[in-house]
Amino acid sequence: MMKFILEIFLTGLAILIVAQIIPGVVVNGYLTALIAGILLGVVNATIGLILRILTFPLNILTLGLISFIISVFMVLLVSHILNGFYVHGFFSAALFAIALALIKMLFHSLEKSR
Repeated sequence: MMKFILEIFLTGLAILIVAQIIPGVVVNGYLTALIAGILLGVVNATIGLILRILTFPLNILTLGLISFIISVFMVLLVSHILNGFYVHGFFSAALFAIALALIKMLFHSLEKSR
């Protein structure tokens, strides 16, 4: 349970960091970043999972590019749902998804090295 709570807080921190780096991404505070992280997880676990299952054959043909595009659309969806979390355009959402994944990977590697 503690690991899950830590994951939520680190995701919020990662979203704040990415919002400072990527132009076109605006987050109004840490609480909004926490909520955005939770919503991204829920949306990816529900709608994103269904879309990945439906597009599985196409995903194999494109070597995973479809999964990345689905992730970008999930970021855009959360941007439309949550006030205070704004991602302007597909390109900003794509950079956001890449940078968020990289920062979370860095956090996980730092956690493992402890």
